[in-house]
Amino acid sequence: MTKEELMRKAIELSKESVANGGGPFGAVIATKEGEIVAAGTNRVTSSCDPTAHAEVSTIREAAAKLGTFNLSGHVIYTSCEPCPMCLGAIYWARLDRMYYGNNKTDAKNIGFDDSFIYDELELNPTERQLPSEVLLHDEAIKAFEAWTAKEDKVEY
Repeated sequence: MTKEELMRKAIELSKESVANGGGPFGAVIATKEGEIVAAGTNRVTSSCDPTAHAEVSTIREAAAKLGTFNLSGHVIYTSCEPCPMCLGAIYWARLDRMYYGNNKTDAKNIGFDDSFIYDELELNPTERQLPSEVLLHDEAIKAFEAWTAKEDKVEY
């Protein structure tokens, strides 16, 4: 499939999601040659999972199908510019490229405004709307020390 056909599939999924009571988002992960590996929609409300955005759901499906957390060699087509969570997931999945249809301003205009998250990331954790503080650092660091010392770890 061409990149335009793959994007149209993501857009079609976003429309189907709306028709089925979900959010207006769809995504497709394909090989560089245009073969679809996984496809998904926003399932936040249907699955009662705030992380079940189209991109995250599609990444989960592709990783499970391929048996790897490293999706390099693959491309994601998403109906909208990803939110901060999804963009992070896309980077962590090591996807080679991303195409999107709508942008974050389009999303903001229909009530999906992620700008407050970007603003929060710029703040010192003690100044964020979500109260947070370091607790038991001396105990928590032990897992990081064990990871550092582990010789047979699978890095990601």
